[in-house]
Amino acid sequence: MILVDLSQIMISNLMIQINGRNAPELSEDLVRHMVLNSLRGHNKKFRDKYGEMVLACDSGNVWRKQIFPNYKAGRKESREKSDHDWAKIFEILTTIRRELKEHMPYRYVELDTTEADDIIAVLVRKHHDQKILILSGDKDFIQLHNKNVQQYNPVLNKFVGKDENPSIYIKEHILKGDRSDGVPNFLSPDNTFVDELRQKPLSKKKLETWIDLEPSDYCSDEMMRNYQRNKTLIDLECIPSDLKVKILEEYQNAEHGDRSKLLNYFINKRLKNLMNDIGDF
Repeated sequence: MILVDLSQIMISNLMIQINGRNAPELSEDLVRHMVLNSLRGHNKKFRDKYGEMVLACDSGNVWRKQIFPNYKAGRKESREKSDHDWAKIFEILTTIRRELKEHMPYRYVELDTTEADDIIAVLVRKHHDQKILILSGDKDFIQLHNKNVQQYNPVLNKFVGKDENPSIYIKEHILKGDRSDGVPNFLSPDNTFVDELRQKPLSKKKLETWIDLEPSDYCSDEMMRNYQRNKTLIDLECIPSDLKVKILEEYQNAEHGDRSKLLNYFINKRLKNLMNDIGDF
């Protein structure tokens, strides 16, 4: 299967439109065409080898934010500082997501409190004996790589290199944290990024020493607490068990393979150029 990190596909196409030199006015029609054309191109390129496409979508009220309120807090601040009309952007993206769910012949998986990362991780582990392509540039997915799982960056149009030891990769990721998600390194307090504090230094020497040890061999109580914080937020093995069950149920119940709505959808949205390639969807 081809597991699509849908939010990344949509946001990357939208950013291309609004950030370029002489960028046109934000247009729902143009974003729709770019998103659909991206899905079309990747489906055509990879379906023979990997099979059906599955759209994994982020939702609100994410469980990670419930246990760590500062999770991805910096992204909201960045949006507030930007000149883009994010209210209109989110309105356009919501409309297109709804259309994809209703009209496209792909399973569409979205449920409350869940991120696309969770959906993709659960499906990879459920179908570990199949060939799987993760369509995303997010390096968090490196921890899922194995002989059957490859990852393709749709923005850079190239495969993401496999890590020789994903277990070491995720352990290092836990120790170092993830600034883009607002997660400090495990030596630093929860409020490091929101209060613009400097992270406590994590030297390369210490990292190389600790990476081969169990946390209990070197952690103080506070370090262990922060290690567990980061592990829960970063390690995709830590998705709550009840959520894993719900994701699999949502996947099983998702409609797929119905192409009967495509033509009318393309006609109604005046997607004339894509009609010529309707067989690629």
